[in-house]
Amino acid sequence: MEGRALIASAAAEFAAALPAGGRLGGLDVGTRTIGLATCDAGWSFASPAHTIARTRFTADLAALTLWVGKERLAGLVVGLPLNMDGTDSSRTQSVRAFARNLAPLALPLLLWDERWSTAAVERAMIAEDLSRARRAERVDRLAASYILQGALDALSRWRE
Repeated sequence: MEGRALIASAAAEFAAALPAGGRLGGLDVGTRTIGLATCDAGWSFASPAHTIARTRFTADLAALTLWVGKERLAGLVVGLPLNMDGTDSSRTQSVRAFARNLAPLALPLLLWDERWSTAAVERAMIAEDLSRARRAERVDRLAASYILQGALDALSRWRE
């Protein structure tokens, strides 16, 4: 991608920018943490990875650069926190700016609607009877996995 990252908002555009194979990563970008997830090279299933505590953007980018290299990721799916009516909020704009600032990674990025991700994983963890402390420690990486899986499901029709 020659130092520039495509930022797509449609699965087809993202799929066209990806190499024929390779793993993808998912990001749930919060104000204090970034939840991380990965998928298999066949884009079948997403798995939670870990959480990065946010500090300065340069430190966040360095941590993401290490993770992307270690996992040999071909692209990233970034959760986009839209309002319930689908419009942007100040948080949405912050995540869009964060995604633009990931250009040094030189990876295609897909901004993916994450409106229900945290609520869905919270419900699942409550159903598993996890304590609040256990839920708090897992929610970001599980939300990243939920976001990535939603994108994988949409991408499956573009990858043959």
